Amino acid sequence: MQPLSLHFLHEQAGARFQEANGREVVADYGDAEAEYRAARESVALHDATYREALRITGEDRTSFLHGMVTQDVKGLAAGASAYTALITVKGAMVADARILRRENDLVLDVEPGLGGKVREFLEKFLISEDAELHDATEEQGVLRLLGPRTPELLGAVLGQPFAPLAPHTTRGATLAGQDVLLQGATWPSPQGVDVWVPRSGLEAVWKALVAAGSGLGLRPLGWRALEVLRVEAGVPRYGQDMVDTTIPLEANLTHGISYNKGCYIGQEVIARATFRGHMNRKLAGLRLGTAETAPGTELKKDGKKVGWLTTVVRAPGSGQSLALGYVHRDHLEPGTVLTVGDGPAEATVSALPFA
Repeated sequence: MQPLSLHFLHEQAGARFQEANGREVVADYGDAEAEYRAARESVALHDATYREALRITGEDRTSFLHGMVTQDVKGLAAGASAYTALITVKGAMVADARILRRENDLVLDVEPGLGGKVREFLEKFLISEDAELHDATEEQGVLRLLGPRTPELLGAVLGQPFAPLAPHTTRGATLAGQDVLLQGATWPSPQGVDVWVPRSGLEAVWKALVAAGSGLGLRPLGWRALEVLRVEAGVPRYGQDMVDTTIPLEANLTHGISYNKGCYIGQEVIARATFRGHMNRKLAGLRLGTAETAPGTELKKDGKKVGWLTTVVRAPGSGQSLALGYVHRDHLEPGTVLTVGDGPAEATVSALPFA
């Protein structure tokens, strides 16, 4: 398991650790419910440096990546980012990623453990283009700020008022003596900001953010609380809710697909499915009540399998479980009641994001 760069700081803060696809993450700091509340009500700081990154250079980098992903890369301005999927010629997912376009390169930010897989997939199609792939995981890392007081915190640490960032936009800044890139996040709240930090500056930036947030209710936030926020926002995670047989439209990833960009790997499958107007199954929200249920459990209607659970979390303070899962298109109407496993537990279909 690859340890976090800031392992010792998290340990000092009372962290408990777990593994995510070969990389260490903080599970929690002893009180996941308080961490969750901070992200909802004040501000929370999450170490996302377990994520992996690829950097693409060369004159043809933009046109090459444009033909490899579902998103429009050529249309991205320098400093902009976008969510995308990488899919096979049969339309099945290889991974999802966040693309960041900079002046001299492109960066792909991916889930832990997927850097090598994505690089192998891209290299398979890299033939005569002037483009080169680099492992950028050890070059920089992301520290994630969540919560409504994020602008206050950044204003305090930067020494001037901070104008909120729109999702997918970026702004350069100097923080704790480090040149960082601030990026508007898309969930769980519009005030969130991801801070891209050189690996050598992570400790200084983390400490500066913690110190500036001491009067704002800041708490460090672990994986467990982040997963609750993710499920409530209806955001699927590759490796949990999406696998190598998932078609992006099944996972509600239309925001990661450009329908005007021209050819890319797997485009025909996406176009055909879009023209047909429906998928046989789609990712849905599910309310499970107090039932203790594991991911992978089947969902049934009148004794017939109509889906399965992918992520299950316990909503803090309520004792109620929420889940993401795939449900057949005939049973996607919010309020539809399904049997969980062999019963008697039930799941109620909910629109996403959860209210």
